[in-house]
Amino acid sequence: MILVIAKREFRSLFLSPLAWVILAVVQVILAWSFFTSIDVFFSIQADLGTLKNAPGVTDLVISPLFEVASIILLMVTPLLTMRLISEEKRNKTMSLLLSAPVSITEIVLGKYLGLLFFILTMLFLIVLMPLSLSMGTELDYEKLFSGAFGLFLMLAAFSAAGLYMSSLTDNPMIAAISTFGLLLLLRMINMNSASAGGGENVLAYLSLHTHFTALLRGIVNSRDIAYFLLFIFGFVVLAIRQLETQRLQS
Repeated sequence: MILVIAKREFRSLFLSPLAWVILAVVQVILAWSFFTSIDVFFSIQADLGTLKNAPGVTDLVISPLFEVASIILLMVTPLLTMRLISEEKRNKTMSLLLSAPVSITEIVLGKYLGLLFFILTMLFLIVLMPLSLSMGTELDYEKLFSGAFGLFLMLAAFSAAGLYMSSLTDNPMIAAISTFGLLLLLRMINMNSASAGGGENVLAYLSLHTHFTALLRGIVNSRDIAYFLLFIFGFVVLAIRQLETQRLQS
């Protein structure tokens, strides 16, 4: 049943003009960033040849691309998650789902999985850009796929937070603004901890960006992966509990 709901959610996303606009806008912005990084790399390539252990195209083009993608998608993800549950409430179809022979857990997981399918589609299109460089140069594939994996975990965490915010209201716009505010707060926590001297402190550890940066550098640490998984699990469970509470109150 979870897969049935996920397929339905995935199809409904592609039936929405908003999803196609988001895909197009994200690709245009990231393509511009990608080609700009390539142009900068060519302009400094002669200087890099004189440096010992100089950074390569993976460090100077691909990693910045994933970094920019994480910022752009922080702003875009709330637009995708805002309708997951709040729109069902607004259209009065959530009561029909709750009365069906399916548990709230299956509903929430199905909707979340459907969104992840869309996220994977978007991520695939993003990764195609750096992979195209393999036709003309050697890439650090370990660092490339580590960064792509980190970006996926980051987007999955964004989606989980947005799912929970969508369960709190029947107004999709409020859900989007709330999600953006939460994700921006997590971003600012990282910025503030860095300006305060960085280091291993609580604020830095709570930031999604801190754990993403490690993966972006090719450092695959079980601690970072566990943080993302716990973050995702926590917000998905909160969304399930929120819907169960609302069903009992109705």
